[in-house]
Amino acid sequence: MLQAIRDSLTGWVVWFIVGLISIPFVFVGIESFRTGSRDPVVAEVGDVEITQGQFRAAYEQRYQQLRNMLGENFRADLFDTAQFRQSVLDDMAQEALLRQYADQEGLRATDAAVFTYISTVPSFHREGRFSAEAYREVLARQGYTPDRFEAQLRNALAIEQLRLGVLESGFVTEGLARSTYALTEQRRSLAYVEVPAARYRPEIDAQLDEAAIAARYEETLAQYRAPERLKLAYVVLDREALPAGEAPEDDVLKVLYDAEKARFVTPGERKARHILINFGADKAKARERADALKQQLDDGGDFAALAQAESDDVGSRDAGGDLGWVSRGQMVEGFEQALFGLEEGEVAGPVETEFGYHLIRADEVKAEVTRTLEDPEVRESLVALFQNRERDRRFQAQQEQLEQIAFESPGSLAPVAEALAVPVQETGWFTREGGEGLSAEPQVLEAAFSPEVLQDDENSPPLSLPDGRLLVIRKAAYEAPRQKPLDEVRAEVREALVAERAQAKALEEAEALLESARSRERSLADVAAELGLSVRATGLVTRSQENVPAAVLSALFRLPRPTGDQASLGLAALENGDQAVVALSAVENPEPNPVVLDEQRRQLAELTAGREFSALQRAMREMISVETRLPEEDVPAEEAFIN
Repeated sequence: MLQAIRDSLTGWVVWFIVGLISIPFVFVGIESFRTGSRDPVVAEVGDVEITQGQFRAAYEQRYQQLRNMLGENFRADLFDTAQFRQSVLDDMAQEALLRQYADQEGLRATDAAVFTYISTVPSFHREGRFSAEAYREVLARQGYTPDRFEAQLRNALAIEQLRLGVLESGFVTEGLARSTYALTEQRRSLAYVEVPAARYRPEIDAQLDEAAIAARYEETLAQYRAPERLKLAYVVLDREALPAGEAPEDDVLKVLYDAEKARFVTPGERKARHILINFGADKAKARERADALKQQLDDGGDFAALAQAESDDVGSRDAGGDLGWVSRGQMVEGFEQALFGLEEGEVAGPVETEFGYHLIRADEVKAEVTRTLEDPEVRESLVALFQNRERDRRFQAQQEQLEQIAFESPGSLAPVAEALAVPVQETGWFTREGGEGLSAEPQVLEAAFSPEVLQDDENSPPLSLPDGRLLVIRKAAYEAPRQKPLDEVRAEVREALVAERAQAKALEEAEALLESARSRERSLADVAAELGLSVRATGLVTRSQENVPAAVLSALFRLPRPTGDQASLGLAALENGDQAVVALSAVENPEPNPVVLDEQRRQLAELTAGREFSALQRAMREMISVETRLPEEDVPAEEAFIN
């Protein structure tokens, strides 16, 4: 059946397709790794090499996925490029490792498994069911063949077998689930006193002198360095900004229609039923059974009733053998030839395929339909196609002109701007961590801080952006790293020193309050009242209580159980620099009901299985060597080796 798909199909990028398939375990490195390339190698996993080009493609694809996912919330200035690069390479190496291990263990995905996944992908459907034509078109639009895609999918499914074999075998005992529930759902009676650092700030600020500020500045010079920053001048070509050309003449449309006629053909279809007889252990006996059923049909037997009673196809048997509408390319060759040779109501068979013997009936027939050039929608589609291709030609010509002029005039963008009638634009200031707009694009950042642009003051090579735009950049302004003088950062230094001293004073007062309460001479409330503070009694709280500071909860659940009527006391440092004295007076462990206990066991089993799978991956690394060489953006690959 897969071969039939390959023979008559076409169609999205593998990363996106596999995501749509919803295989829970698909890595960034689903693209096939090849050896023997001249491209620098950035990772070696057993006998597999991952090249810098493959890594760069995976990085840019993952980066764009992240941007699309976060939308307006994406912040390039908060993006850790180094960590992200390492994460992408680690994922690619991990996928290659799992693929090799699965292969060594003999895990394979059958044609049936591959076809099952392919047939459930929404992008491959038309009118709610799998379409061979849609499959072919989705793959072809991105330059992938069915053979190549299915080979990669087969690898992913084999890895999924390995993963599920571990993850679905995890289990825990009822006793462990019960004790875990008691701990996670435990409730504790809380009272606490906050000692705010802000109450000490006015006095500390008033006493702070210039000498202390200067001394702190000298101690922390590294905190007050401004990183290097850069502005870029650039020219950009945008295909979408090019005006549409004129509509073609009728004779041109006719030639284009003849070349693209396949676009306007609705293929013929058959609404089919079948009865499947598996070969079983005795192929000859299966044929006899199929012949007998065919004779019953020839004698006027009810096809649907016979299918329900006799068919070995569990997927269609209960529906009387109904396969729905079938177009060319969906079925294996023999089945398809027989079906499309039938007129409405005719029965063919027995037809032998790899699945067994089929009796096939065509319930309804839709003939192939070709829309003519006179159809307004056809003409509109052809005009748009012509204009798009003409725009592509103009954009290609501009690209070639841009590349030539930028190369011939490396010291200025003015000749490029003049020749292409585009303005020279300028970015805002940005650092190596990136900025906004163009300066957030990884390829722009890499080129901006390259020696050619930054040091030699030359134009960059043309840079392609993910949205299809093409640009050339050059340095417009540059500021080297510098030490900020004290006069520039005096307020920051003063604020840091006041905050630190106020927090230290709050801690001192909190420790004194704690010791007084522990002496048992006075209650926590009495000691707090002397300092003008009050006790917050919240009663029983859980570990995830929302109206209590996280640091207070953390301290509370670390305290020992109280003894007798004496509360257990401790300290908590809050995120804002305040301190808190925490009192624990009672502990309650809830008893789970059967439903909750089952859910607890399920969650623990998943956690256990996940840890077991991590352990398996560590063991794989001992069996299959993994080395990665992640280069910095401006460092040759061979100079940055990471084990």
